[in-house]
Amino acid sequence: MNAATEPSRSPRVVDPGTLRRVIVAAAIGNFVEWFDFAVYGFLATTIAQQFFASGDASVALLKTFAVFAVAFAFRPLGGIVFGMLGDRLGRKRILALTILLMAGATTLIGLLPTYSAIGLWAPALLTLIRCVQGFSAGGEYAGACAYLMEHAPRHKRAWYGSFVPVSTFSAFAAAAVIAYALDAGLSSEAMASWGWRLPFLIAAPLGLVGLYLRLHMGETPAFQAVEQEHAVAHSPLAETLRKHARAILCLGAFVSLTALSFYMFTTYFATYLQVAGGLSRAGALLVSVIALLFAALICPLAGAFSDRVGRRTTMLCTCLLLIVAVYPAFLLARSGSFAAAIAGVMLLAVGAVLSGVVTAALLSETFPTRTRYTASAITYNLAYTLFGGTAPLMATWLIGLTGSSLSPAAYLIAVALLALAGGMALPETSRISLHGEDSAGERAAGPGHGHLI
Repeated sequence: MNAATEPSRSPRVVDPGTLRRVIVAAAIGNFVEWFDFAVYGFLATTIAQQFFASGDASVALLKTFAVFAVAFAFRPLGGIVFGMLGDRLGRKRILALTILLMAGATTLIGLLPTYSAIGLWAPALLTLIRCVQGFSAGGEYAGACAYLMEHAPRHKRAWYGSFVPVSTFSAFAAAAVIAYALDAGLSSEAMASWGWRLPFLIAAPLGLVGLYLRLHMGETPAFQAVEQEHAVAHSPLAETLRKHARAILCLGAFVSLTALSFYMFTTYFATYLQVAGGLSRAGALLVSVIALLFAALICPLAGAFSDRVGRRTTMLCTCLLLIVAVYPAFLLARSGSFAAAIAGVMLLAVGAVLSGVVTAALLSETFPTRTRYTASAITYNLAYTLFGGTAPLMATWLIGLTGSSLSPAAYLIAVALLALAGGMALPETSRISLHGEDSAGERAAGPGHGHLI
Protein backbone atom coordinates (compact mmCIF):
# COMPACT_ATOMS: atom_id res chain seq x y z
CA MET A 1 0.00 0.00 0.00
CA ASN A 2 1.53 3.32 -0.98
CA ALA A 3 1.47 6.71 0.70
CA ALA A 4 -1.38 7.98 -1.45
CA THR A 5 -3.81 5.28 -0.33
CA GLU A 6 -2.76 4.26 3.16
CA PRO A 7 -5.78 4.89 5.43
CA SER A 8 -4.01 4.62 8.78
CA ARG A 9 -2.01 7.69 7.98
CA SER A 10 -4.78 10.03 6.86
CA PRO A 11 -4.16 13.28 8.78
CA ARG A 12 -6.78 15.39 10.44
CA VAL A 13 -8.21 18.20 8.34
CA VAL A 14 -6.76 21.58 9.29
CA ASP A 15 -9.32 24.37 9.57
CA PRO A 16 -8.93 27.53 7.40
CA GLY A 17 -8.17 29.77 10.41
CA THR A 18 -5.26 27.58 11.46
CA LEU A 19 -4.02 27.47 7.87
CA ARG A 20 -3.96 31.26 7.71
CA ARG A 21 -1.91 31.43 10.93
CA VAL A 22 0.42 28.74 9.60
CA ILE A 23 0.97 30.76 6.41
CA VAL A 24 1.88 33.87 8.41
CA ALA A 25 4.17 31.98 10.79
CA ALA A 26 5.98 30.25 7.93
CA ALA A 27 6.20 33.35 5.75
CA ILE A 28 7.50 35.89 8.26
CA GLY A 29 10.71 34.02 9.04
CA ASN A 30 11.29 33.51 5.35
CA PHE A 31 10.68 37.26 4.88
CA VAL A 32 13.38 38.13 7.43
CA GLU A 33 15.85 35.72 5.82
CA TRP A 34 15.45 37.06 2.29
CA PHE A 35 15.09 40.69 3.37
CA ASP A 36 18.66 40.55 4.63
CA PHE A 37 20.01 38.90 1.48
CA ALA A 38 18.13 41.42 -0.65
CA VAL A 39 19.41 44.44 1.28
CA TYR A 40 22.95 43.15 0.95
CA GLY A 41 22.54 42.79 -2.81
CA PHE A 42 20.85 46.16 -3.35
CA LEU A 43 23.44 47.99 -1.24
CA ALA A 44 26.39 46.07 -2.69
CA THR A 45 28.14 49.14 -4.07
CA THR A 46 27.80 51.03 -0.76
CA ILE A 47 28.94 48.01 1.28
CA ALA A 48 31.95 47.66 -1.05
CA GLN A 49 32.98 51.24 -0.25
CA GLN A 50 32.55 50.78 3.51
CA PHE A 51 34.20 47.39 4.04
CA PHE A 52 36.71 46.83 1.25
CA ALA A 53 39.60 49.18 0.58
CA SER A 54 40.44 49.20 -3.12
CA GLY A 55 41.31 51.80 -5.68
CA ASP A 56 39.30 49.80 -8.24
CA ALA A 57 35.54 49.98 -7.64
CA SER A 58 34.91 46.80 -9.67
CA VAL A 59 37.40 44.84 -7.54
CA ALA A 60 35.69 46.04 -4.35
CA LEU A 61 32.31 45.02 -5.81
CA LEU A 62 33.65 41.58 -6.68
CA LYS A 63 34.88 41.18 -3.07
CA THR A 64 31.44 42.18 -1.78
CA PHE A 65 29.74 39.59 -3.99
CA ALA A 66 32.36 37.03 -2.91
CA VAL A 67 31.30 37.53 0.73
CA PHE A 68 27.72 37.14 -0.51
CA ALA A 69 28.73 33.77 -2.00
CA VAL A 70 30.78 32.64 1.03
CA ALA A 71 27.69 32.89 3.24
CA PHE A 72 26.03 30.32 1.01
CA ALA A 73 28.83 27.83 1.69
CA PHE A 74 27.45 27.48 5.23
CA ARG A 75 23.89 26.86 4.09
CA PRO A 76 24.33 23.10 3.41
CA LEU A 77 25.89 22.67 6.86
CA GLY A 78 22.99 24.55 8.43
CA GLY A 79 20.58 22.49 6.36
CA ILE A 80 22.08 19.24 7.65
CA VAL A 81 22.17 20.34 11.31
CA PHE A 82 18.73 21.97 11.43
CA GLY A 83 17.24 19.32 9.13
CA MET A 84 18.29 16.50 11.45
CA LEU A 85 17.02 18.41 14.47
CA GLY A 86 13.75 19.17 12.70
CA ASP A 87 13.22 15.50 11.85
CA ARG A 88 14.08 14.44 15.41
CA LEU A 89 12.46 17.21 17.49
CA GLY A 90 9.82 18.67 15.20
CA ARG A 91 9.46 21.59 12.77
CA LYS A 92 8.15 24.26 15.14
CA ARG A 93 11.06 24.56 17.62
CA ILE A 94 13.74 24.52 14.94
CA LEU A 95 12.00 27.24 12.93
CA ALA A 96 11.90 29.40 16.07
CA LEU A 97 15.66 28.95 16.44
CA THR A 98 16.47 29.75 12.81
CA ILE A 99 14.56 33.05 12.84
CA LEU A 100 16.26 34.06 16.10
CA LEU A 101 19.73 33.47 14.65
CA MET A 102 18.94 35.14 11.34
CA ALA A 103 17.42 38.29 12.83
CA GLY A 104 20.21 38.63 15.38
CA ALA A 105 22.97 38.32 12.79
CA THR A 106 21.29 40.76 10.43
CA THR A 107 20.96 43.33 13.21
CA LEU A 108 24.68 42.96 13.99
CA ILE A 109 25.60 43.91 10.42
CA GLY A 110 23.82 47.21 10.97
CA LEU A 111 26.03 47.83 14.01
CA LEU A 112 29.40 46.87 12.49
CA PRO A 113 32.29 49.38 12.37
CA THR A 114 33.59 50.02 8.85
CA TYR A 115 37.06 49.60 7.31
CA SER A 116 37.99 53.19 8.09
CA ALA A 117 37.35 52.52 11.81
CA ILE A 118 38.90 49.10 12.43
CA GLY A 119 40.71 48.17 9.21
CA LEU A 120 40.77 44.52 8.13
CA TRP A 121 38.64 43.51 11.11
CA ALA A 122 35.65 45.09 9.32
CA PRO A 123 35.52 42.69 6.31
CA ALA A 124 36.51 39.80 8.60
CA LEU A 125 33.59 40.43 10.96
CA LEU A 126 31.23 41.02 8.04
CA THR A 127 32.23 37.65 6.58
CA LEU A 128 31.80 35.90 9.95
CA ILE A 129 28.30 37.31 10.46
CA ARG A 130 27.33 36.42 6.91
CA CYS A 131 28.44 32.85 7.64
CA VAL A 132 26.15 32.75 10.70
CA GLN A 133 23.34 34.02 8.50
CA GLY A 134 24.06 31.35 5.91
CA PHE A 135 24.09 28.66 8.61
CA SER A 136 20.73 29.72 10.03
CA ALA A 137 19.21 30.24 6.57
CA GLY A 138 20.13 26.63 5.78
CA GLY A 139 17.35 25.47 8.06
CA GLU A 140 14.78 28.15 7.24
CA TYR A 141 13.33 27.73 3.74
CA ALA A 142 13.00 23.95 3.59
CA GLY A 143 11.62 23.92 7.14
CA ALA A 144 9.07 26.65 6.38
CA CYS A 145 7.93 24.78 3.27
CA ALA A 146 7.61 21.50 5.17
CA TYR A 147 5.72 23.20 8.00
CA LEU A 148 3.23 24.74 5.59
CA MET A 149 2.88 21.73 3.27
CA GLU A 150 2.27 19.35 6.16
CA HIS A 151 -0.78 21.45 7.11
CA ALA A 152 -2.13 22.06 3.59
CA PRO A 153 -4.86 20.03 1.83
CA ARG A 154 -3.48 17.65 -0.79
CA HIS A 155 -5.23 19.18 -3.82
CA LYS A 156 -4.04 22.75 -3.07
CA ARG A 157 -0.51 22.25 -1.76
CA ALA A 158 1.20 24.37 -4.41
CA TRP A 159 -1.34 27.17 -3.92
CA TYR A 160 -0.81 27.28 -0.17
CA GLY A 161 2.91 26.74 -0.60
CA SER A 162 3.08 29.69 -3.02
CA PHE A 163 2.80 32.06 -0.07
CA VAL A 164 6.35 31.15 0.96
CA PRO A 165 7.68 32.51 -2.38
CA VAL A 166 5.24 35.45 -1.95
CA SER A 167 7.09 36.33 1.26
CA THR A 168 10.40 35.92 -0.55
CA PHE A 169 9.54 38.31 -3.38
CA SER A 170 7.83 40.68 -0.92
CA ALA A 171 11.02 40.76 1.15
CA PHE A 172 13.03 41.76 -1.91
CA ALA A 173 10.43 44.36 -2.84
CA ALA A 174 10.50 45.82 0.67
CA ALA A 175 14.30 45.89 0.62
CA ALA A 176 14.27 47.60 -2.78
CA VAL A 177 11.73 50.20 -1.61
CA ILE A 178 13.84 51.01 1.45
CA ALA A 179 17.04 51.15 -0.59
CA TYR A 180 15.29 53.40 -3.14
CA ALA A 181 13.94 55.70 -0.41
CA LEU A 182 17.34 55.97 1.23
CA ASP A 183 19.04 56.64 -2.08
CA ALA A 184 16.48 59.30 -3.01
CA GLY A 185 16.22 60.94 0.40
CA LEU A 186 19.78 60.98 1.69
CA SER A 187 22.93 62.62 0.44
CA SER A 188 25.79 60.33 -0.59
CA GLU A 189 27.65 61.35 2.58
CA ALA A 190 24.72 60.48 4.86
CA MET A 191 24.15 57.19 3.03
CA ALA A 192 27.80 56.23 3.48
CA SER A 193 27.87 57.35 7.10
CA TRP A 194 24.73 55.81 8.59
CA GLY A 195 21.96 55.39 5.99
CA TRP A 196 23.09 51.95 4.80
CA ARG A 197 22.73 50.61 8.37
CA LEU A 198 18.98 51.26 8.71
CA PRO A 199 17.66 48.34 6.60
CA PHE A 200 19.72 45.83 8.58
CA LEU A 201 18.47 47.18 11.91
CA ILE A 202 14.86 46.64 10.81
CA ALA A 203 15.46 42.89 11.19
CA ALA A 204 15.35 43.11 15.00
CA PRO A 205 11.63 43.93 15.47
CA LEU A 206 10.64 41.71 12.52
CA GLY A 207 12.52 38.80 14.05
CA LEU A 208 10.85 39.24 17.42
CA VAL A 209 7.40 39.22 15.83
CA GLY A 210 8.26 36.08 13.86
CA LEU A 211 9.66 34.37 16.94
CA TYR A 212 6.48 35.10 18.90
CA LEU A 213 4.26 33.71 16.13
CA ARG A 214 6.27 30.54 15.71
CA LEU A 215 6.46 29.80 19.42
CA HIS A 216 2.67 30.04 19.64
CA MET A 217 1.95 27.65 16.75
CA GLY A 218 1.40 23.91 17.06
CA GLU A 219 3.40 21.08 15.50
CA THR A 220 2.36 19.78 12.06
CA PRO A 221 -0.19 16.92 11.77
CA ALA A 222 2.30 14.85 9.74
CA PHE A 223 5.07 15.03 12.33
CA GLN A 224 2.61 14.41 15.17
CA ALA A 225 1.47 11.24 13.38
CA VAL A 226 5.06 10.04 13.06
CA GLU A 227 5.67 10.74 16.76
CA GLN A 228 2.51 8.90 17.81
CA GLU A 229 3.56 5.85 15.83
CA HIS A 230 7.10 6.01 17.30
CA ALA A 231 8.45 6.25 13.75
CA VAL A 232 10.73 9.29 14.19
CA ALA A 233 14.02 8.73 12.36
CA HIS A 234 16.91 8.07 14.74
CA SER A 235 19.52 8.93 12.11
CA PRO A 236 17.85 11.21 9.52
CA LEU A 237 21.07 12.03 7.67
CA ALA A 238 22.16 8.42 7.21
CA GLU A 239 18.66 7.40 6.15
CA THR A 240 18.46 10.32 3.72
CA LEU A 241 21.76 9.47 2.04
CA ARG A 242 20.95 5.75 1.93
CA LYS A 243 17.44 6.02 0.50
CA HIS A 244 17.13 9.33 -1.29
CA ALA A 245 20.47 10.13 -2.96
CA ARG A 246 19.03 9.81 -6.48
CA ALA A 247 16.02 11.97 -5.68
CA ILE A 248 18.32 14.61 -4.17
CA LEU A 249 20.39 14.71 -7.36
CA CYS A 250 17.36 14.90 -9.68
CA LEU A 251 15.49 17.50 -7.65
CA GLY A 252 18.72 19.39 -6.96
CA ALA A 253 19.29 19.71 -10.71
CA PHE A 254 15.92 21.42 -11.07
CA VAL A 255 16.37 23.58 -7.96
CA SER A 256 19.63 24.84 -9.48
CA LEU A 257 17.49 26.69 -12.04
CA THR A 258 15.24 28.02 -9.28
CA ALA A 259 18.30 29.37 -7.49
CA LEU A 260 19.94 30.92 -10.55
CA SER A 261 16.81 32.48 -12.03
CA PHE A 262 15.80 33.82 -8.63
CA TYR A 263 19.11 35.56 -7.97
CA MET A 264 19.51 36.75 -11.53
CA PHE A 265 16.08 38.35 -11.27
CA THR A 266 16.12 39.66 -7.70
CA THR A 267 19.72 40.53 -6.85
CA TYR A 268 21.90 40.78 -9.94
CA PHE A 269 19.48 42.61 -12.25
CA ALA A 270 19.57 45.78 -10.15
CA THR A 271 23.31 45.91 -10.78
CA TYR A 272 22.97 44.86 -14.45
CA LEU A 273 20.50 47.64 -15.17
CA GLN A 274 23.07 50.15 -13.96
CA VAL A 275 26.22 48.64 -15.48
CA ALA A 276 24.86 47.41 -18.84
CA GLY A 277 21.67 49.48 -19.17
CA GLY A 278 23.03 52.79 -17.94
CA LEU A 279 20.12 53.42 -15.57
CA SER A 280 20.68 55.40 -12.42
CA ARG A 281 20.77 53.54 -9.12
CA ALA A 282 17.35 54.95 -8.20
CA GLY A 283 15.92 54.01 -11.59
CA ALA A 284 17.25 50.44 -11.37
CA LEU A 285 15.80 50.00 -7.89
CA LEU A 286 12.41 51.31 -9.05
CA VAL A 287 12.37 48.79 -11.90
CA SER A 288 13.19 46.07 -9.38
CA VAL A 289 10.37 47.12 -7.04
CA ILE A 290 7.78 47.01 -9.84
CA ALA A 291 8.97 43.60 -11.03
CA LEU A 292 9.14 42.14 -7.50
CA LEU A 293 5.62 43.25 -6.66
CA PHE A 294 4.47 41.71 -9.95
CA ALA A 295 6.23 38.46 -8.99
CA ALA A 296 4.63 38.38 -5.53
CA LEU A 297 1.17 38.93 -7.03
CA ILE A 298 1.42 36.08 -9.55
CA CYS A 299 2.79 33.46 -7.11
CA PRO A 300 -0.69 32.17 -6.11
CA LEU A 301 -1.63 31.98 -9.81
CA ALA A 302 1.48 29.87 -10.41
CA GLY A 303 0.50 27.66 -7.47
CA ALA A 304 -3.02 27.14 -8.81
CA PHE A 305 -1.55 26.34 -12.24
CA SER A 306 0.80 23.71 -10.76
CA ASP A 307 -1.99 22.10 -8.73
CA ARG A 308 -4.07 21.87 -11.90
CA VAL A 309 -1.51 20.56 -14.42
CA GLY A 310 0.87 18.74 -12.07
CA ARG A 311 4.50 19.19 -11.08
CA ARG A 312 6.14 17.64 -14.15
CA THR A 313 4.25 19.85 -16.59
CA THR A 314 5.06 22.88 -14.44
CA MET A 315 8.76 22.02 -14.46
CA LEU A 316 8.72 21.53 -18.24
CA CYS A 317 6.97 24.88 -18.78
CA THR A 318 9.41 26.62 -16.45
CA CYS A 319 12.52 25.36 -18.23
CA LEU A 320 11.21 26.09 -21.72
CA LEU A 321 9.94 29.54 -20.74
CA LEU A 322 13.27 30.59 -19.25
CA ILE A 323 15.23 29.24 -22.22
CA VAL A 324 13.05 31.23 -24.63
CA ALA A 325 12.73 34.41 -22.54
CA VAL A 326 16.19 34.98 -21.11
CA TYR A 327 17.88 36.57 -24.15
CA PRO A 328 15.00 38.99 -24.85
CA ALA A 329 14.96 39.83 -21.13
CA PHE A 330 18.65 40.78 -21.09
CA LEU A 331 18.40 42.66 -24.40
CA LEU A 332 15.51 44.76 -23.08
CA ALA A 333 17.27 45.33 -19.75
CA ARG A 334 20.41 46.70 -21.36
CA SER A 335 18.52 48.97 -23.79
CA GLY A 336 18.66 51.97 -21.45
CA SER A 337 14.91 52.46 -21.67
CA PHE A 338 12.99 52.45 -18.38
CA ALA A 339 9.87 50.83 -19.93
CA ALA A 340 11.92 48.22 -21.81
CA ALA A 341 13.82 47.40 -18.62
CA ILE A 342 10.53 46.71 -16.82
CA ALA A 343 9.36 44.46 -19.66
CA GLY A 344 12.66 42.58 -19.64
CA VAL A 345 12.74 41.93 -15.93
CA MET A 346 9.08 40.83 -15.96
CA LEU A 347 9.89 38.25 -18.63
CA LEU A 348 12.48 36.75 -16.32
CA ALA A 349 10.13 37.10 -13.34
CA VAL A 350 7.47 34.75 -14.75
CA GLY A 351 9.96 31.90 -15.11
CA ALA A 352 11.49 32.59 -11.71
CA VAL A 353 8.04 32.56 -10.08
CA LEU A 354 6.97 29.27 -11.71
CA SER A 355 10.26 27.69 -10.70
CA GLY A 356 10.08 28.94 -7.11
CA VAL A 357 6.47 27.90 -6.56
CA VAL A 358 6.84 24.36 -7.89
CA THR A 359 10.07 23.97 -5.93
CA ALA A 360 8.29 24.85 -2.68
CA ALA A 361 5.90 21.94 -3.28
CA LEU A 362 8.49 19.48 -4.57
CA LEU A 363 10.77 19.91 -1.57
CA SER A 364 8.13 18.32 0.64
CA GLU A 365 6.45 15.97 -1.86
CA THR A 366 9.68 14.25 -2.93
CA PHE A 367 10.61 12.94 0.54
CA PRO A 368 8.76 11.12 3.37
CA THR A 369 7.85 12.78 6.68
CA ARG A 370 10.51 11.09 8.81
CA THR A 371 13.40 12.53 6.74
CA ARG A 372 11.61 15.36 4.91
CA TYR A 373 13.34 18.27 6.69
CA THR A 374 16.84 16.80 6.30
CA ALA A 375 16.49 15.66 2.69
CA SER A 376 14.77 18.81 1.44
CA ALA A 377 17.21 21.10 3.26
CA ILE A 378 20.22 19.30 1.78
CA THR A 379 18.72 19.43 -1.72
CA TYR A 380 17.70 23.06 -1.54
CA ASN A 381 20.86 24.39 0.06
CA LEU A 382 23.33 22.53 -2.13
CA ALA A 383 21.62 23.90 -5.23
CA TYR A 384 21.43 27.42 -3.83
CA THR A 385 25.07 27.31 -2.73
CA LEU A 386 26.33 26.21 -6.14
CA PHE A 387 24.02 28.28 -8.33
CA GLY A 388 22.30 30.93 -6.19
CA GLY A 389 24.98 32.44 -4.01
CA THR A 390 27.43 32.48 -6.91
CA ALA A 391 24.98 34.05 -9.41
CA PRO A 392 26.06 37.72 -9.04
CA LEU A 393 29.73 36.71 -8.91
CA MET A 394 29.45 34.43 -11.96
CA ALA A 395 27.52 37.03 -13.96
CA THR A 396 30.08 39.74 -13.18
CA TRP A 397 32.97 37.39 -13.96
CA LEU A 398 31.44 36.13 -17.23
CA ILE A 399 30.90 39.66 -18.52
CA GLY A 400 34.48 40.55 -17.66
CA LEU A 401 35.81 37.34 -19.27
CA THR A 402 33.81 37.50 -22.50
CA GLY A 403 33.26 41.21 -22.84
CA SER A 404 29.60 40.48 -23.59
CA SER A 405 26.82 41.73 -21.31
CA LEU A 406 24.66 38.85 -22.61
CA SER A 407 26.93 36.06 -21.33
CA PRO A 408 24.88 35.55 -18.10
CA ALA A 409 21.89 34.67 -20.32
CA ALA A 410 23.84 31.81 -21.94
CA TYR A 411 24.78 30.57 -18.46
CA LEU A 412 21.12 30.50 -17.41
CA ILE A 413 20.15 28.54 -20.56
CA ALA A 414 22.80 25.91 -19.79
CA VAL A 415 21.48 25.49 -16.24
CA ALA A 416 17.89 25.32 -17.57
CA LEU A 417 18.85 22.33 -19.71
CA LEU A 418 20.37 20.63 -16.65
CA ALA A 419 17.19 21.39 -14.70
CA LEU A 420 15.02 19.94 -17.46
CA ALA A 421 16.91 16.64 -17.35
CA GLY A 422 16.69 16.42 -13.56
CA GLY A 423 13.06 17.48 -13.33
CA MET A 424 11.84 15.03 -15.95
CA ALA A 425 13.51 12.18 -14.03
CA LEU A 426 11.14 12.78 -11.10
CA PRO A 427 7.66 11.23 -10.86
CA GLU A 428 4.41 13.17 -10.62
CA THR A 429 3.76 14.08 -6.96
CA SER A 430 0.90 16.57 -6.96
CA ARG A 431 -1.67 14.10 -5.59
CA ILE A 432 0.39 11.92 -3.26
CA SER A 433 -0.04 11.89 0.51
CA LEU A 434 2.65 13.51 2.66
CA HIS A 435 1.94 11.15 5.55
CA GLY A 436 3.22 7.76 4.45
CA GLU A 437 6.60 6.05 4.47
CA ASP A 438 6.69 5.78 0.68
CA SER A 439 8.27 8.76 -1.04
CA ALA A 440 8.48 10.08 -4.54
CA GLY A 441 12.23 9.65 -4.36
CA GLU A 442 11.91 5.94 -3.68
CA ARG A 443 9.31 5.52 -6.45
CA ALA A 444 11.57 7.39 -8.87
CA ALA A 445 14.16 4.65 -8.49
CA GLY A 446 11.89 2.07 -10.14
CA PRO A 447 10.23 1.85 -13.55
CA GLY A 448 6.64 2.73 -14.23
CA HIS A 449 6.24 5.34 -11.51
CA GLY A 450 6.49 8.52 -13.51
CA HIS A 451 2.83 9.43 -13.14
CA LEU A 452 1.53 8.32 -9.74
CA ILE A 453 -2.06 9.37 -9.13
